[in-house]
Amino acid sequence: MNHPRIVRTVCFITVSYVIVLSIWLGWLIEHTPEGTIPYQIGGLLAAYGSALGLGMMWADRPSRSERKLARHGIEGWATIRRAQPLRRTVDNGQLTQLDLALTVPGSESYTGTVVYEVAREFREHFVPGETISIRVDPRNRDRILIYP
Repeated sequence: MNHPRIVRTVCFITVSYVIVLSIWLGWLIEHTPEGTIPYQIGGLLAAYGSALGLGMMWADRPSRSERKLARHGIEGWATIRRAQPLRRTVDNGQLTQLDLALTVPGSESYTGTVVYEVAREFREHFVPGETISIRVDPRNRDRILIYP
């Protein structure tokens, strides 16, 4: 989960909502028909909640570079040599340092270390000796994407 991106999105939507609310309170409210103010408040709150939900869904998407790497990266595999848990994350995952033996077809094998957030449901796949799927950037072999 991309927490900084979600926080920025929530802050942007909230500031936008406060601006819309202040415009409504300062100018539009005096031009509205009698008896419709409760419905307008309900509509404003519903719009805010919908915008927050959609914004958080959008913010949790992979970044553009990750999506590009998933589409155009070279498929390979990595054998986990060592998995050292670092700390728990707020969404009940485990931040883990993985020492990997990386193999990409058409090139020489190499080793690397990554820090990866392992979700609870995939912990049994991230133990020493297991093989995981990866995508490697063809221009920069240090950029990899792990598929659990």
